[in-house]
Amino acid sequence: MKKLLIFLCALFVFQTSMAQDKLFLIVELMKVDNSQESSYDETEAFWEKIHQQRANNGDIVGWDLWRLLPGGEKQGHQYAVVTLYNDKAAMFKDSGLWDAAKAAYPDMSEDDLVKKMNSAADTRDLAHRIYMEQVVTTNGEFKMAKGTFASFDWMKVDLGKYGKYEKAEQEVFMPDHQRQVDAGAKGSWSLLRFIMPIGSDTYASHMTVNMFKNANHMFGKSEYKAPELTAAQQKAVEDGLNTRDMKSVNVGILERMVRSEKVN
Repeated sequence: MKKLLIFLCALFVFQTSMAQDKLFLIVELMKVDNSQESSYDETEAFWEKIHQQRANNGDIVGWDLWRLLPGGEKQGHQYAVVTLYNDKAAMFKDSGLWDAAKAAYPDMSEDDLVKKMNSAADTRDLAHRIYMEQVVTTNGEFKMAKGTFASFDWMKVDLGKYGKYEKAEQEVFMPDHQRQVDAGAKGSWSLLRFIMPIGSDTYASHMTVNMFKNANHMFGKSEYKAPELTAAQQKAVEDGLNTRDMKSVNVGILERMVRSEKVN
């Protein structure tokens, strides 16, 4: 269970052009054998049209497919499918899924459509499903596109310390992330909180997400220079770091995405 949570998301999830709204996410981690890579891509291409229809209908905000690094069969899972909502209850309903499927494939019989939808299990294993919500995000004009890179920083916080940790992220660390966004050193930064699963046995409770245009933007040399900290500011940083345990950092590459054609 702990290993399954290392590469989560959807994240990547995790930014959207509708970032000013409250954002909720379902992240589904997919284990794909090397021999099934081509078939799995065909599966997600099929589902992409359905989720595009769901987004157009207003049932979801969007849908993303992320390839996770490091990859390989020994990693436990290689992809994350992220479905975005602006309503918490909607995450638990699958609203409009069948109607969207019929609208996306009007020439397919209902029997064939059901078979095709069910055949997804033949190309991958659903390793885990996680529900999350966005706590806060930076301001800016960055918009995700295919090829976007993201780093996912997994944080473990005790249940009774959520408030202290989230306050530190917003008041101590977020201002510098905003300066980096303003300087063009990154596209955006977000803080996400697990809705479920939670508890002492889960690998993490929160995630921070840094978005970049591409590999060069993420790994290239940046001219951004952080301001010098006063003694009080340095103490605040140290106290903030002590509110959580950083479990791991992973990278995702956005391979597919849909947003409503009515707003794009």
